[in-house]
Amino acid sequence: MRMLVLFEKTERLRHIGHLDIMRAMQRALRRSGVPVSYSNGFNPHMLLTFASPLSVGIIGERELMEVTLSEERTPEDFLAAMRTALPPEMPVIAAWPMPDKAPALMAAVQAAEYEITPLERADALLAALPGMLAQAEIITDRKTKSGVKPCDIRPLILSLRVEDGTMHAVLTLSEREACKPDMLLNALSAAAGIEKPCCRIVRKGLLGRDEAGELRPLEALYHA
Repeated sequence: MRMLVLFEKTERLRHIGHLDIMRAMQRALRRSGVPVSYSNGFNPHMLLTFASPLSVGIIGERELMEVTLSEERTPEDFLAAMRTALPPEMPVIAAWPMPDKAPALMAAVQAAEYEITPLERADALLAALPGMLAQAEIITDRKTKSGVKPCDIRPLILSLRVEDGTMHAVLTLSEREACKPDMLLNALSAAAGIEKPCCRIVRKGLLGRDEAGELRPLEALYHA
């Protein structure tokens, strides 16, 4: 069976990279005694996938992973076992069985919701936001496998507003294209004519599209 798992990467772990988070989950699954399935072949690996890797320095409040189990387990039993094996800084929040024919998580992710709070030079940065959003194009650098290339992120910013000194952004995040918070901050800092400030960044959740094309929390599309 496939189990959808909602977990949190708290502020204390924000500088831990994705590979370390993955290894921590693998160790926790082994310690928990949960019957995890493994791939076939010469070098079997645990059937564990994450919806979208989280960049170093970013807090994740509603992160998602999929675990394939070799035996049926209730969400309650799965959560109880995992909570004894994980540190309090990386709690599991909820779990749901996934339909066998449900699409892979990574393929379903279409956007992510962020809170971005500048910790310095906030007035100058936020003052430049309306002017930047009024532009037809917002060009910034994007790192690719073939090097750094210019990218227009304007169509990838789905919504962006400021409330109490914090930017609330919904940014495109898919297998085909993405606007990461760092790209947004690079463009906004250039528009403000300042060095990119240190910011507290929280990924509030991952989003997918329902049958009507509307963005919804990704987990809601799998257990509605």
